[in-house]
Amino acid sequence: MKRLLQTVAAAALLGIGLASGAAAQTIQLKASHQWPGGTGDMRDEMVQIIAWEVNSADVGLEIRVFPGASLFKPTDQWNAMIKGQLDITAFPLDYAGGKHPQFHITLMPGLVKNHEHARRLNDSPFMQEIKKIMEEAGVIVLADTWLAGGFASKQNCILEPDDIKGQVTRAAGAAFEEMLAAAGASIASMPSSEIYTGMQTGVLDATNTSSESFVSYRLYEQVKCITAPGENALWFMYEPILMSKRSFERLNEEQQKAIMAAAAKAEEFAYQAAKESDANMIEVFEKAGVEVVTMTAEQAQMWRDVAANSSYKSFAEKVPGGRELLDMALAVE
Repeated sequence: MKRLLQTVAAAALLGIGLASGAAAQTIQLKASHQWPGGTGDMRDEMVQIIAWEVNSADVGLEIRVFPGASLFKPTDQWNAMIKGQLDITAFPLDYAGGKHPQFHITLMPGLVKNHEHARRLNDSPFMQEIKKIMEEAGVIVLADTWLAGGFASKQNCILEPDDIKGQVTRAAGAAFEEMLAAAGASIASMPSSEIYTGMQTGVLDATNTSSESFVSYRLYEQVKCITAPGENALWFMYEPILMSKRSFERLNEEQQKAIMAAAAKAEEFAYQAAKESDANMIEVFEKAGVEVVTMTAEQAQMWRDVAANSSYKSFAEKVPGGRELLDMALAVE
């Protein structure tokens, strides 16, 4: 499946399928993301699916994909969309939390229980409110995606809060940073594309990120032990495919329909691929000789107790509408 998608991706990049008669009128869109292209990373594949489907639809629209942060730095993509410099991106929404602190809830410890729960959240009033904030800022969602993840360390297995004490940790988002700091970790903030170098140079002792990024960035070469999501995942991150509202609205109705139809296919692919990526991560890390562990329900609850008195409390008190957003999210069973 992934080999096929990579072939599709290459075709999309070359714009195969565009009718020559429509070439003169073709609108070209730029799609950017931070992950390596052609490696089987599902976020790259999602964007490539959209590009292939749209490029093949013969509606006078072509999407060119720029993977590996080759067009914009990871955290710069949000502003680029707002300014109309970028049309489409695969983007961890928490990265825009500095502009809209409400977005930090999309990487809140223990908020999402599993992949099925994440899918129910997509259709909830909670996500409707998040998407309203996004649209008011000038960005729309093409495809919803939640990825699970875990912890990894160069020193030891991380199962309970005491296990992280004293380690310099990349925490992937403000909410996790607050929880891990409360557990005794030191925090080093950076995008996932910089974790490998951080560990290689000794800047980082530990990290948490998505199952997909653990594999795509070959972090199995740097760590001693990884805590996989399992049945008691703490780490879920909203990483949707986004589009500049300005770019979407300048398309005609036929082109808009083609993009949304392509995005629906990408979203369905991602739902299955996200679950598969957890199993693939375990296989890859075990093969590389890394110890793989999972949390028990009791250990996960220990982390949630730390989060309740740190990241949850801070979000509810400091973020406009934070308490209401937390309540809406927690109401989704």
